[in-house]
This record gives sequence, C-alpha cells and structure tokens, in this order.
Amino acid sequence: MSILNVVDLSYGFGDRAIFDKVSFRLLKGEHIGLVGANGEGKSTFMNIITGKLMPDEGKVEWSKNVRVGYLDQHTVLEKGMTIRDVLKSAFSFLFELEEKMNQICDTMGDASESELEAMMEELGTIQELLTNHDFYIIDAKVEETARALGLLDIGLDKDVTELSGGQRTKVLLAKLLLEKPDILLLDEPTNYLDETHINWLTRYLQEYENAFILISHDIPFLNQVVNLIYHMEHQQLNRYVGNYDKFVEVHAAKQAQLEAAYKRQQQEISQLKDFVARNKARVSTRNMAMSRQKKLDNMEIIELAKDKPKPEFHFKQARAAGKVIFETTDLVIGYDKPLSKPINLRMERGEKIGIIGANGIGKSTFLKSILGYQTPISGKVVLGDYLYKGYFEQEMKPDKNTTCIDEIWKEFPSYTQYEVRAALAKCGLTTKHIESQVRVLSGGEQAKVRLCKLLNIETNVLLLDEPTNHLDQDAKDELKRALQEYKGSILLICHEPEFYQDVVQKIWNLEEYTL
Repeated sequence: MSILNVVDLSYGFGDRAIFDKVSFRLLKGEHIGLVGANGEGKSTFMNIITGKLMPDEGKVEWSKNVRVGYLDQHTVLEKGMTIRDVLKSAFSFLFELEEKMNQICDTMGDASESELEAMMEELGTIQELLTNHDFYIIDAKVEETARALGLLDIGLDKDVTELSGGQRTKVLLAKLLLEKPDILLLDEPTNYLDETHINWLTRYLQEYENAFILISHDIPFLNQVVNLIYHMEHQQLNRYVGNYDKFVEVHAAKQAQLEAAYKRQQQEISQLKDFVARNKARVSTRNMAMSRQKKLDNMEIIELAKDKPKPEFHFKQARAAGKVIFETTDLVIGYDKPLSKPINLRMERGEKIGIIGANGIGKSTFLKSILGYQTPISGKVVLGDYLYKGYFEQEMKPDKNTTCIDEIWKEFPSYTQYEVRAALAKCGLTTKHIESQVRVLSGGEQAKVRLCKLLNIETNVLLLDEPTNHLDQDAKDELKRALQEYKGSILLICHEPEFYQDVVQKIWNLEEYTL
C-alpha cells in the first residue's frame, strides 16, 4: 500500500527550476536514500512533502492517519527549554489526550444516559491510545533513549541553547525516535554525530520496521541502512533498487548506454543531412532526399544533459611558518565551566593532525581557544611565528539578503567581478547559484561559498571544523585531494574516518582530556 504519492510535482525559485513534473511513491517498509549533488533540491523536496513549502504544480497525497516525523537540518530550539522538556514534547499529543480525558470525566456528572454511554466509549478509546503509546512510562522511555544517544552525560536539565551542533542533533533525533512516527524523514542526520552514535543510529535504522526517507552524503552509512535509492538530477527523480554502491554501478551503465546511443544518432543525423544536401536539387534523387528529410524531422533527438561543474579546490600557499605552530600549557577549555582537564599539546610545521572524540567534549571550543576567539578557563596557548591562518567554522548563519558575489566581494574588495565569479565557479557553483542570495542555497552550496573565501587567502596552517558537513561526494573527494596536496599544516575536526584517514598522519582524541 502506498503511504505517500507525489504526482507531477514542479517547483522553482524565481527563474531557477528545481523539479519538473516529478513523481514519487513511498511504500510500507521501504528504506529510501535520497541522493544527488548539492543544490539539486533534496531538502526542498522534504519541505514540500511535509507541507512547509507549496509546490508550483502537482499534488502530494499522504494516506490517512499517517504520523510523520521530520529531522530537519535547520530546526530552531527555544531558549529556556531543557533537554528533558524537548524530549517530553514528543508526547505532547498524549498529554492533550489526557487533558481531554480529564475534561470528559469532569462533565460526566451532568450527562444523560445516552451521552454517558458515548463518553464511556470515548474514554475507553483514549485509555487504549495512552497505554499503547507508553504514556504511563514516559519518564522511563525518555531516560532510555537519552542514555542510548549519550544525553544523560550532558544532563537532561541543561538549556538546549547551550548545546553544541552535535548535541543539538542528538536531542532532535531522540525526540523524533520517542514520537514513534509511522514515517521517518531524516535530513543529514549524521552531520554532527560522532562515530559511536552514527553506529547506534545505523543499527536502529537497520532494525526499523516502518518506512523512512533519508538524505545523506555519508556513503558508508547509506550503504548500510537503505534498500532503495532515489537520485535527484536535472530536475528529475529516478528510482534504483539496492544500496548506494549498486545505484552508482547501474547509473554509470545507463549513462554509458545513453552516450553510445547519442554518438550513433549524431552519426546517423550527419549522414542523413549530407545525403539531403547532395541530392535534394536533382530531379532523379529528390524523392529519396525528401524521404531522408522526413526521417530527420520525425527523429526523437537524444540529448545529453550538461555536466554539472565539478569543484576544483587549490589552497593558496603563504611563506613557511616557524618550526612550532602552537603549544598549549595546562590549557583548560570551556565557557562558564571547564570542559577539559589541563591539555598539553604541541603542533609543529608540516604536521597534519585529526581531532576526534564524542560530541560536546569541546573540539570546536579547542580550535577557537587556539585561535584566540574563546578565552580559556586557565592555562595558555602560545602561537608560533609567521602564521598565516585559515579557519573553517562548522556553522555560520548567512547574512539575510547578500548574494554569493557580495559575500566574496566583502572579503576581497580588490577583485573584479570576473575574478569573483571565476572563484565561485571553481567551487562548483553555477551562474544561477552565484547570483542567488546565500540564504536560499542548500547547506552544501553555502559550505562551498565559505570554502571559496578560504581558498582565496594565502595560508600556511588550516584549522577546519567539520568541513565535510553538507558537501556532496564530488566536493568531498576534491577537498580530500586538495588537503593531501597542501604543503602547510592542518588541524582537522571530522567524524568521517574514510575522509580524515587519507589526510592526517596523527590523531588527537580529545576524549582523553574530557571531564
């Protein structure tokens, strides 16, 4: 039975078409991976099927009484709410039912016999719903899920606005799993999760009985949890049975067939045109020429879609740094209270070091403390000589109305418009993206704009905080190549072993310093 039907869906931003008559259906128990390059419309598709955006044309039909749970990249958590409040809000519909039950009980004394019978029936239905949805063991369920995702260690009474990106994702994910929806919609759930919790989520989704739709650029994760791939490309949505590796294999074969058919057809068109040109003027061969022309006119032309521009990353190199990049002495990082034991670490010129560890232990805070953006609780950081630093921050909110061109021009006012456009194009952004406001771009496209700024300054040390978040596979592969080629020093926070293992020579696990 079809749970979701999408028919002839069309949608665009201004003059930029995202979908053109796209159809899609979701069946019971299907585990779907939604894949495609940055900016193809994956998050937009999720927003349309959840009703956050209205399509230009087409219809979206959910089957009746389906409860949908959506993990959104951009959900806002309100100040003053604790982790416990957010998790318990997963059961808000049950608290509403309890309130309704209490109201019925309050009015029973004044009811007639027939009304009383109807009320008793409704009470029975509500009672059954409350029991089936674990209403009477809510606190135990909250604690169990919080423990699985490592939230008990943070403390359930912590204000949600004080959480790191990874902790925030865990809270939203825990709330979603507690809601027990019929359908899960997950948009980049692994972006801020550490390895331990990615493994936990992998096992959870492998055993998940209901259907889910998952957007992810984490290939090993996708391979383990999905059995169908829907590929977004050139405003279309195509279905492939199997995991991501199987999709890549079948998609490559289809492309090869299409290219071979295109070459054969172009050759045939060339021969037909040549024949018509040589024979249409002669009386004896005119009919044959007209017949060939008719064949040309009626031919269904095979068109090859234009290849998306692939990013090319080359970091500009500054002069060599001094022997020592930085050294910490009894450094204790934190904000209002300490996040670490005293840290004594030293980085030398040419070293490429990966920083790993669970969410919330202070990986981003450690980078900010080294850069001087965050005052440590105690201890000190001594920076070396001749440092030209490049810093990629995990999350940055784009300005309200600036375009990509404005963003780069702000950083490099001496660039001509041609140089700005060329710099953005090298990062894999098309003309339409370049002229768009940054806020309407996808997470991956916004990351490419921020990378563009980093690529155009001269550096000899890069401090990168989760640079692979939101990036599609082509961009990740190119970033890995550029970092391997980079002659300077690198300090890299990353949760994807298949990315950082090929870049760094040394690992610092900050869990060794956690409290």
